[in-house]
Formats: sequence, C-alpha cells, structure tokens
Amino acid sequence: MFNLKALQRNKTLKYGVPMLLLVVGGSFGLREFTQIRYDAQKIRKKVRNLHHLPYKRLLTLPASRESMKLKEKNLDDWKNIRGPRPWEDSRQYQEQQRSR
Repeated sequence: MFNLKALQRNKTLKYGVPMLLLVVGGSFGLREFTQIRYDAQKIRKKVRNLHHLPYKRLLTLPASRESMKLKEKNLDDWKNIRGPRPWEDSRQYQEQQRSR
C-alpha cells in the first residue's frame, strides 16, 4: 500500500493530473460556449430574414403619408434652435430663443 505522503510527493499526481483535467475540461467548456455563439448567429439570421417578407410594403404606408406631409411644409424657412445646457435654466433659455 502506498503511503499518503508518497502520493503527495509524486510530481505527476501533483502537477500532471490537474493540468490534464484543465486541458480536457477546458475543451469541453469551450465547445459549449462556442455553441451558444453559433446558436445566437442562427437566431439573428432568422430575424434579419423576417425583414424581407412581403408584408413589409404594407408597413411603409404610414411612412409615405408622413413624407407627403413633409412635402407640404416649407422646409426652406427653418431656424436652428440650440437646447439648453445642463447648467442653464431651461425655461429662461427657451423664452430667450422664442423671442429672437
């Protein structure tokens, strides 16, 4: 029978077995994580393909109505108004911008 101290002194059991477990266990762990990645890519492709379905044209009708409203407006006479900075009083600043 081996003595417990003799097993603790054995370099193969002390360093080799944990290293072997780390390498073999790590390969199984990496396989699981990479499988998650590929599954997520498949799901993304399915979602992207949903955008190419025929009913997409029906969803763009409200957008075309909005574009007609924009054509009716005069976009040449607009004024760029800067929003208030965090340290400025927003109500006072908005009143100043409206009065100009």
